[in-house]
Order: sequence, then C-alpha cells, then structure tokens
Amino acid sequence: MEKGRDGEIMASLATPRTAPRQAPRATTPGAHPAAPASSAAAPAAHASPASPARSVRHLGPNWYASVMGTAIVANAGAALPVDVPGLRALCAAVWALSLAMLLALVSARALHWIHHRDQARAHLLDPAMAPFYGCLSMALLAVGGGAMIVGQDWIGLPAALALDTVLFTAGTATGLAAAVAVPYLMVVHHRIESASPVWLLPVVAPMVSAALGPLLVPHLPAGQAQQTLLIACYAMFGLSLLATLVMLPLVFGRLVTGGPLPLALTPTLFLVLGPLGQSTTAANKFADAAPGVLPEPYAHGFAAFAVLYGVPVMGFALLWLALAGAMVLRARRRGMGFAMTFWAFTFPVGTCVTGAEGLAQHTGLAAYRWLAVGLYALLVVAWLVAGFHTVRGLLSGALLAGPGTAPGTAPAAPRPVTARTR
Repeated sequence: MEKGRDGEIMASLATPRTAPRQAPRATTPGAHPAAPASSAAAPAAHASPASPARSVRHLGPNWYASVMGTAIVANAGAALPVDVPGLRALCAAVWALSLAMLLALVSARALHWIHHRDQARAHLLDPAMAPFYGCLSMALLAVGGGAMIVGQDWIGLPAALALDTVLFTAGTATGLAAAVAVPYLMVVHHRIESASPVWLLPVVAPMVSAALGPLLVPHLPAGQAQQTLLIACYAMFGLSLLATLVMLPLVFGRLVTGGPLPLALTPTLFLVLGPLGQSTTAANKFADAAPGVLPEPYAHGFAAFAVLYGVPVMGFALLWLALAGAMVLRARRRGMGFAMTFWAFTFPVGTCVTGAEGLAQHTGLAAYRWLAVGLYALLVVAWLVAGFHTVRGLLSGALLAGPGTAPGTAPAAPRPVTARTR
C-alpha cells in the first residue's frame, strides 16, 4: 500500500490533480477522467480554454517554491563572507526577479481561487498537496527579507522597509495559520499511509519568520517593541523546531521501512535541510540582534547559543545532504526526469548557506566561510537547472497541463477518494 500511495503523491506533485468527489463514470475521449463534468463545465462558462483563468486551473501552491528558491539565491549571495566583484548587484537583480515572480504568482493563484474553487478545495483535501500551502508564507517572507538584505540597493531603505513590513506580517500570519491548519487537515480529513518530507513545509514556515524577523528589530522603537519582536521570533523558532523534531523520525522511518522514494519524489529529501539550515540561521540572527535589545545575560546567551546550537545542527545537515545527494544520484541513474520537485534543491540548500555564513561570522573559522561558498555554488547550479526546465515547461504548456497530459506522467485514472470526513 505504501508503494501505491507514493505513486499517487508523485503524480500529484508532477501535475496537480483534482481528487474525484463522486463515483467514476464514462468520459468522452480526451476528457479529464478525474474531474467531474460540473467542475469542467463551470470554468468553460466564463473562460475560454486559452484564457488566463482556464490556464491556471492546475496551478498549485507548490509553485511558490520557485519564488522561494529564487529569493534565497539573492539573500544568500549578498551575505557571502567573500568579496566577489559585481556579486551584490547581480543578487539585487535576482531579488527583483523574485519579486516579479511573486507578484505574477499571487495574481495567478488569485485567479485560481476565483475561477477554480473546486480544484483549490481538492488541493486542501489532498495530503500530497496541502503541505505546500506553507510555501506561500515562505515565498512572502523570503522576498520581504530580500528587500532589506539587498533590494534596498535598488528601491531605497524606506521602500524596502515598507515592503518587508507588509510581506513579513502577511507571511508570518499565513505561516502560523498553515502550521495549525495543515496538521489539522492531516489528522481530520486526510487518509495518510506513509510519511513524506513535504510534511515539513507548513511547520518550517514559522522558522523562516524567526530568521528574518530580526532584520526589522533595529527599525522599531527601542524598548518593548524591539524586545517583543525578538522574543516572538524566538518563540516561533521553538514552535517550528519542536514540530520538526516530531516529524523527522517519521520521515526517516518511512525511508528505512518503505525503501527509497519514487523517482520524482526523491528531490523532496532535500526539504529536510530547510529546518536545519534555517534554524541555524535564526540562532545566528538572534545573536546579532540581541545586544542593546535584551538585557544581560540574555544577549550574551544568544551569542553562545548561536554556536552551541548551530555547529552540531549544521553537522547533521551536512550528513543529510550527503544521504539525500546519494539518493538523488541513484534516482538519476534510474531515469529520474524533471518535475517541480526539483525546486527542493534550492531553498533548503540556501538556508544551509546562510547558516554557514552566520557560523563563519560568530566562530571566525575559515572552514565555514568556504563551506558557505561551496554550498552557494551548489545552490546556483540547482537554481539554474530548475529554472531552465521550469521556463521550458511553461513555454511548452506541459507544466500547466492537467494530469495525464504532461510528458512523463501517466494518464490519470479514477481512484478512491483520499480524504475522510467525520
């Protein structure tokens, strides 16, 4: 049963599907076998097949991973502990691209919710797709944080501060909501037969808030306002870390007992790096922001915590990177092709870059500087590969096609509903 369910998850991530909500029935040739006639007819009543509203029907929340992966290239590159001529200007351009991608994707997803609510509801009730709602939060946060890190070079500090304030507030609220709502749906509505690394997505979103919130602390009034934001970030650090510690054993247990993931899902193993690298980054950001905001000994305690926590966690992240990399090489030898899961190679690796950058700053060790540089090179290569194939898939129309129409995916077939109600 676990192997069969993994195959269903693979199909869901490759091309989002609508879970059938009624008994299977005969369809005409070329019709989508998994979509009820009413859901197919409703959009057609107000949108032609070539209209923007119709083209976003299969645009799932997993697409926000492309925004996250692009923003982290800018954010991590701007803080590299080496001097590379022109790198900061290039990172500013990449950040501007991530902002444009975010605006375009939020608009497209709004069309999706307006014109295809049946599909949006199916995504929420799909245990393979629902966790990706955490990506919305992380996309907002990554682009907002990038405005303060490097975007201000182009738009100025006042505009960057205003943009980050809006995106941080919206991203944090969305992330906290997803951290509660998605696990609730997993317990109450989803029928889950095996663990998946994508489970980490909604619970890691508050950790991104924890890591990027300290950027706003110096711009708040001194005293209670600064202290409240910093302590709130620390609380979100704990929330996300403990939730991750609950789920990681389930993910590793699934690998040990169930064997390797299906080929298209193998890149999601890199998602485990996200909470590891992001928590290390957050611990270092707390150490940077605490002096002058929190009284002693707490400010000094955060500086010690950044190293005492970050060093072993980064060590485990490197262990997992080696394991996940070996699994990806194995999958590649067995014919793994491109899927949107390739974006899992970007943001999680980027958080390890920022974590290594923080440790380089607080330990003074050259080893962490070169680790950050090496991981950043890996990040850029992964981003270029994922970006190239995504653009090609968009231009060909394959990535926005329905299940069974994209190259390399099997035709969708009616299957039992994967949700339960009580």
